[in-house]
Amino acid sequence: MLRRREPVPFAFIAEADQFRSNVTPPPRERPSASQLVGGWLIGLTVVAGLVGALIIGMPALSLDKSSADQTSATTHQSEASNGR
Repeated sequence: MLRRREPVPFAFIAEADQFRSNVTPPPRERPSASQLVGGWLIGLTVVAGLVGALIIGMPALSLDKSSADQTSATTHQSEASNGR
């Protein structure tokens, strides 16, 4: 089996603990008032869309009692069961 005499590439990643920097990143900028309001408006729009879709979709999800009673009261027979 061949051995490599040079170190494996990217071996320095394993030794990253030894090289710590004393440079601190700059502080994050605070969002402006217009950015805050824009974020709230986007969130409100998404929530309103979900609520609207739920309200519009509720009639399709509900069972209509009159149609449920009609389907249970009537029995469906095929033509094959008529004795033909």
